[in-house]
Parts: sequence; C-alpha cells; structure tokens
Amino acid sequence: MLVGAGNTWLRMAHVALLAGVLTGCSEAAEGGDSKASARPSATAETSGPHDTAPTSGGTIGAAGSGCELPVTFDIAKSWKAEAVEAPLSQGPVSLACEIDAKPAGNIGFLRVWAGKSSDADTRAVLEAFLAAEDGVTKEKYRTFTSGGVSGVEVEYLYSSELLDETKKESAFAVTTAEGPVVVHLGGLDTEEHEEMLPAYELARRTLRTA
Repeated sequence: MLVGAGNTWLRMAHVALLAGVLTGCSEAAEGGDSKASARPSATAETSGPHDTAPTSGGTIGAAGSGCELPVTFDIAKSWKAEAVEAPLSQGPVSLACEIDAKPAGNIGFLRVWAGKSSDADTRAVLEAFLAAEDGVTKEKYRTFTSGGVSGVEVEYLYSSELLDETKKESAFAVTTAEGPVVVHLGGLDTEEHEEMLPAYELARRTLRTA
C-alpha cells in the first residue's frame, strides 16, 4: 500500500459520514425541530477543551481488551474501541485500533497506529508519520513523560482539500520494546477537535507499556 494512502481513505470516509450527519440534521430542521444542529452536542465528559477530566470508560491495550496493543491507556466514557483487522499504513506505522467518539456525542476518532521495532527515535517516527500526510503545517513538538514512559507530542494544522478548511490536529508517539506507537486525534473541525482533547489527554496521561 502506498504511504499515506490509508489516511486519505480514512478522511474520505469521514467526509461521507459528515455528509450523512448534515443531511439528517437538515431534514430534522425542516420538520420544525428548533433544537436540530449539524453538530451533535458534546456530553459532560467531553464538553470543552481542558475544562474537566473525562470519566474513564475502561482501559484498552491489554490482552482481552477491545484492542490489544504494545501500550495500555484509559479511554473516555462512552467512547468505543475497535481493533482494525485490515490495517492501513501511514509512514512507519499501521492502523491498529479506532476509538469512536460518536457514542459520546462527537464526530471523530482517536486512532492508534503501531509499527515494527527499529533504530528510529520517537520524534523521527512522529515526523515520518506527519510527512506521509499532505497538508500538514505549523508543527509544534514537545516531549512528555507518563507512567515512566517518555514520548513526543505534536500539535499542527491540517489543510483539507476535501472539506476546504484548515483545522487543528494532535498526535503523540512512544517507543516500546515491540515498536513505535502513535496515537492521533483529528476531528471534524478545530472546535470538534478541542472538545475531544480531554479524551486524548486522558489517553496520554494514563499511558503505560503493556
């Protein structure tokens, strides 16, 4: 598979999902429902950026969890994790798990990508992950430590030709004995991204090697 092709397919699927959401909301508005909105309202767990920590909905990554990974971390309440059986590749990593925010009232995914062990350092892996995606600008990298695990995080802007907009996205990476792991948060737009950030930060804060 061509590098970056997987994420392009994911973004196209996201646009198709958005079209369905907007169509449904439009029909509801025409029916006289004054509360109809193109964006589902966020739940209390993810109601705004950085305001309150979300309630944990459980831990994934260990054997027998929704996704078996080289790391474990908590997911926000109502978010649904599902392993990816036919992984798509982006740079040095392949998609291993999708954690869907829709049950919690947001449009977006926390996606976990995993790769094979190599000599590349953590930042190099994250840089290669972004380099495989067209439209990335204004990257801001920083290091972090969680549960004795050191990693690298990046915030950046992504310009979408499909949606004709620029929005914020975030990702962090760690290196394990089994290989690198990248956790990425996109979102419908910057507002939606920021509403989901507490769930992303919960994952980073509770990160442990499996």
